[in-house]
Amino acid sequence: MIKRLLLALASVAPLLINAAPAAANTDVDMVLLTENFPPYNMAKNGKNFAQDENISGIATDIVREIFKRADISYSLTLRFPWERIYKLTLEKPGYGVFVMARLPDRENLFKWVGPIGPDDWIMLAKADSKITLDSLDDARKYKIGAYKGDAIAETLTKQGLKPLVVLRDQDNAKKLLNGQIDLWATGDPAGRYLARQDGVTGLKTVLRFNSAELYLALNKDVPDETVARLQAALDQLRKDGVVDEIMARYL
Repeated sequence: MIKRLLLALASVAPLLINAAPAAANTDVDMVLLTENFPPYNMAKNGKNFAQDENISGIATDIVREIFKRADISYSLTLRFPWERIYKLTLEKPGYGVFVMARLPDRENLFKWVGPIGPDDWIMLAKADSKITLDSLDDARKYKIGAYKGDAIAETLTKQGLKPLVVLRDQDNAKKLLNGQIDLWATGDPAGRYLARQDGVTGLKTVLRFNSAELYLALNKDVPDETVARLQAALDQLRKDGVVDEIMARYL
């Protein structure tokens, strides 16, 4: 009987040993994903893949401070395209993605920490454009460029405006100058920052049609206690003026 019990314990022991680290890390270690979305997050080398210290930007610096204050360890990877990292965060426990607009149809898909920063939605036109818009409905007769998978593109599509989407939002700046599109639906300040990076300046805002707040979105399996710790850390950063200091470094 004793021999049989010892054999049973011996067979279970390796499973317990292997399971222990995973259980210990469930509430702590997180995989964070982001994309090139200047000035909020961007690869320092301008590529579509970067990790950890090779990523910079307003949101990146804020997220680093959040996790530092919350004492939660993480890895950080910038990848492409947005749809891929969105799907990974939606499906994988312990994953998070930033920055994401918190929209009604996304509300129950993730847990949220934020807001990290604003993202107004605007229509940009060339400096010499004669286009004037009083509402989004006025834009229906024009060719509108947008970023595939982005909340702006999704919203325009739902309203029947049929935007022409690209995989990199900055490509719309050149398309606008070349006459391939009449308007560029993008975020502010992100759109202007991207345009400047590609040497495009002087674009004018012809419509400001929405104001959104950007967040860190977490997989729904992330424990509420972890979310609360992260939110408390962000709230304290904002109270201490750290969020404003970080934004001032980029804008």
